[in-house]
Amino acid sequence: MRRILFLLIFGLAGLGVLLSLGIWQVQRLAWKQEVLAEIESRISADPIALPLQVSEGADKYRPVTISGELEPGEIHVLVSVKQVGAGYRIIQSFSTKDRTILVDRGFVPTTAKQTRRETGPMEITGNLHWPDEIDGYTPEPDIDDNIWFARDVPNLASALGAEPVLLIARSETDPNVTPLPVSTAGIPNDHLQYAITWFGLALVWAAMTGYFLWRKRANSESDAT
Repeated sequence: MRRILFLLIFGLAGLGVLLSLGIWQVQRLAWKQEVLAEIESRISADPIALPLQVSEGADKYRPVTISGELEPGEIHVLVSVKQVGAGYRIIQSFSTKDRTILVDRGFVPTTAKQTRRETGPMEITGNLHWPDEIDGYTPEPDIDDNIWFARDVPNLASALGAEPVLLIARSETDPNVTPLPVSTAGIPNDHLQYAITWFGLALVWAAMTGYFLWRKRANSESDAT
């Protein structure tokens, strides 16, 4: 009887832990959906002029329209686009009347790395962004071949003589450059899969607990006879 009681308590405790983890992931899912909805709302808002004071906390994803001159000189950031393949993001400096910032014009395939692209006066609409692409495995840029492996805003700004402010274009700046506008597609939201996993484990745990209890009880009745 004590063994059966122990199995019952152990099984219920384990079941409770697994169910609580599943419920927690459901709560995290609701939270992440609210965050993504807020980001989507910020991304799709009406564009404004570039603020005089820009900060990541206040202005990340802010839609902005700038007018001025796209300066010659490019930095190529290696990237892969689904169903297209490898290529480069084209990063250049953009000068307005009183300041110079960075612009991510978009994507070109590797075969177009050396193609001439339009520069000079233009108006660009996009979103301010501070990409988080640097980790301990990110290689140093290959300066000689002009190949960077992440959008490292401070270092990009230093290389191009601009403020560490990056505008991701969503309007076209050249017929041969495909804009890669800011979106929530790259923000992970795996909480539903995690919840299903925990609830699935809870179901298996409950079934196994029931099976062991049935076996133990059957063995006890057999020993009694």
